[in-house]
Amino acid sequence: MPSPPDYDLSKLPSGIAGFDAIAYGGVPEGGSTLIAGTSGAGKTVFALQFLHAGATKFGQNAVFVTCEERPARLVRNVRGFGWDLERLVEEKKFAIVDLSADPQEEQVDLGTLHLTALLARIEAAVRRVDAKRVVLDSVGSLFPQFADPGMVRRELLRIISYLLDLGTTVIVTIERGENEQSIGRFGVEEYIADNVVILRNRLERETRRRTIEILKTRGTIHQRGEYPFTIDREDGLTVVPLSSTTLEQSAPDSRITSGIEMLDQMTGGGLYESSIILVSGATGTGKTLMVAEQVRAAIRSNQKILLFAAEEGREQLCRNAAAWGVDFVGAEESGLLRIESHSPEEIGLEDHLLRMKRRIAEFEPSRIAVDSLSAFERVSTPKSFREFVIGLTSYVKVKRITALFTNTTSLLMGTESVTETHISTITDSIILLRYVEINGEMRRGIMVLKMRGTWHEKAIREYLIDGTGMRILGPFTGIHGILSGVPTYTFSSEAQRLEALIPDDEV
Repeated sequence: MPSPPDYDLSKLPSGIAGFDAIAYGGVPEGGSTLIAGTSGAGKTVFALQFLHAGATKFGQNAVFVTCEERPARLVRNVRGFGWDLERLVEEKKFAIVDLSADPQEEQVDLGTLHLTALLARIEAAVRRVDAKRVVLDSVGSLFPQFADPGMVRRELLRIISYLLDLGTTVIVTIERGENEQSIGRFGVEEYIADNVVILRNRLERETRRRTIEILKTRGTIHQRGEYPFTIDREDGLTVVPLSSTTLEQSAPDSRITSGIEMLDQMTGGGLYESSIILVSGATGTGKTLMVAEQVRAAIRSNQKILLFAAEEGREQLCRNAAAWGVDFVGAEESGLLRIESHSPEEIGLEDHLLRMKRRIAEFEPSRIAVDSLSAFERVSTPKSFREFVIGLTSYVKVKRITALFTNTTSLLMGTESVTETHISTITDSIILLRYVEINGEMRRGIMVLKMRGTWHEKAIREYLIDGTGMRILGPFTGIHGILSGVPTYTFSSEAQRLEALIPDDEV
């Protein structure tokens, strides 16, 4: 994570994973923060998580002022996150002030200057629980009868100033239009608050993607730009701060086996521990077999390996591995292998990333394998896919885990691959698997395209797939242009051609 700059303002930890990293410490203490977003962006979850964390983790009691949602529904809706607001209310750590419309009760009418009564109710709640954190959700509903932005600005400033004078830190949520042309409905809200945070919930390629942006913070600085976030039952709202990615991970010079003796020789003695390896090839070239070889190597080394499968279920993986002589079932029973098989379409990429991190933290593997990255790519935009890859690779680097990713190229022949373009600079090693057509016969070739920090073989070797797994033979000779998909032959005689068709290893 980048070093936070010097600043004078004290900040409160938000209790929202990842947010404090982009805010350099949390929410400014004793200030007002506007949370703006469209419907479904997560404004209420953000605000309640800030309050719940304050009351349960940081000894700061809280008041939630609800202007739209009835308290009973609010308590019920957040129970899924494990937030027991009723218990906090009973313990006098939390108070809810109900300003929502109810035909059975007298309505708050700011147009007739009943604002003083509203503020008195909030102040009573603040003093009753000795609150340090206050949320108004959503303040826009307090001004439905006001058409004059100047009047809205004056009244909103009056509310915020009153609460700040009580010694609290205030968060105000406000609805934002779908066109995102202005921060708030009246166009003045962002000028009143000290800090402005925007939550977005955009539709991209038929999938909703949430992002968060800190637009401004008075008296301190913050990281700029949009960051993806997700909301789930386990952690509530979680921000994925890619800017926290560092280049300070350890780089051990120890090596581990790939599971294939000849490949270890091609890489100069095996793969570097804690490195990122990309295996790229067309369908049927043996990418999943490379994963199985990784599992075999982990089993022989008594190391734990976690396999994230995105295209095949567990049963199919176990069956295919058994055909190559790798016992996935036995490895699972011995606790060395764990298979997580989920469809990419099941949830968003941010949720996949979060789930992968949790499983890695639980299982604590020495190696992981993702089969395949291209399956995740097909359900994402280029930007979100790159964020996903950077988030995952940086995490496993910090954990000193060796990771093998597979990628399926779109063409049977040649080198065209969008995924390679996106992540080639992130990976430490790239292994290409390619089809090679020789005199009407389709054969397979393997080469180490890239390996940081060490010598590696540059030749393209032929390999076979049989009941023992992958068997790498000698280099192709007399052929050029294999990677381009347009091979040319330089045989001077039929004897040379026949000799090339039968490598020495097979003699």
